[in-house]
Amino acid sequence: MTDTEVVDTTAPAPAPGPTATRRRRVDLRERPQLWLVPTVFVVVVLAWEYGTRLLDVDEYVLPRPSQIVEALHRQLTDEQFWGHFWVTTQEALLGFAIGVGAAVLLGTFISQIKVVEATLMPYIVAFQTVPKVALAPLFVLWFGFGLTSKVVMAAVISFFPMLVNVIEGLRAADADRIQMLTVFGASRAQIFRMVRLPSALPFIFAGLDIGIVFAILGAVVGEFIGAKEGLGYLLLQTNYNFDIAGMFAVLVVLSVMGLLAHFVIRLLQRRLAFWAEDTKVIGA
Repeated sequence: MTDTEVVDTTAPAPAPGPTATRRRRVDLRERPQLWLVPTVFVVVVLAWEYGTRLLDVDEYVLPRPSQIVEALHRQLTDEQFWGHFWVTTQEALLGFAIGVGAAVLLGTFISQIKVVEATLMPYIVAFQTVPKVALAPLFVLWFGFGLTSKVVMAAVISFFPMLVNVIEGLRAADADRIQMLTVFGASRAQIFRMVRLPSALPFIFAGLDIGIVFAILGAVVGEFIGAKEGLGYLLLQTNYNFDIAGMFAVLVVLSVMGLLAHFVIRLLQRRLAFWAEDTKVIGA
């Protein structure tokens, strides 16, 4: 009969050694944003809060962060606010989807056929120089005060950054790899799938990153011109009522929407284009 060794499973886990502690310290030194971002936020909020108190700034000029938090809580507990939020979200997402889809199709077409590029690019550049905000009254006149005019505005604003990035991304494909595949008899479709599209993915995600933010901006601008619902409409209403803290609360919600959209795009980029380094946005 052999003795059975009894293991005490209730014993506490060993404390992390100096190597693990040193590794954590190195991570903080290599990624200072982990503590710099919250530190800057806290410093700014505290300076804002107590600075407005000491200087006795009127809340109709610059409300304190505590007043903005109260207004934000009041809005988030109001069912009408969520109705406005859903309208703007719907306008931005629909406009973003339409603008991105049109940009990908047209950008692919332009990048593959030089005659089309030479023909269309002057018109695209000319239209790009037109301030998109100036088009909002026309869209409201053409498509009415409903959802359609805001979707069109969001689509137009998100279209051009995406288009330029798609064109430049497809052009950035390695010429040597294309030539090698051509020698081995690869078709244009195979070259596009195996070389051009993977090379363009970082540019495409850069366009998506800025395009989703522009789509939210386009929806809000369209609501400024003419709307009966949406966060842009709510901003105008709080302005008319001199509810400046409420205006800041809506701006906070719009900022959070943009940040969440940005992080979603970056997450997808890390999953689908993990081999590529960060690419700067073109045509933003």
